[in-house]
Amino acid sequence: MKAYRKELFFDVSTRRAFIHITHQVDECLIESGIQEGFCLVNAMHITASVFINDNEPGLHQDYEEWLERLAPHEPISQYRHNRTGEDNGDAHLKRQVMGREVVVAVTEGRLDLGTWERIFYGEFDGKRRKRVLVKIIGE
Repeated sequence: MKAYRKELFFDVSTRRAFIHITHQVDECLIESGIQEGFCLVNAMHITASVFINDNEPGLHQDYEEWLERLAPHEPISQYRHNRTGEDNGDAHLKRQVMGREVVVAVTEGRLDLGTWERIFYGEFDGKRRKRVLVKIIGE
């Protein structure tokens, strides 16, 4: 069995963003040479997410609005976490809802995604450098 590991880095200039990363993960799979196995894609920050869904801008806007209704950023005083001097209590909750990572099967050297499935990085407390781990195991 082989193992491959790579970190992807993102400089997000906004507080929140959804970044389509399927292409970068595909490139990792090609670099790995693995034909059969599993690919883990993991947000390495507690205020970020990796998820799979449709690459449709209306859906991403719906996510943005829905998450803001679930855990509004302001007033920041509503979150006990922010008593530490932070202002990102909402980002921790948004990450919890959207998930930390995804695992995708690798079949015949390709990500085994459904027809409309794509991989996304979700940022909920940006304006600084962030990273995503791609770990692929198999043969």
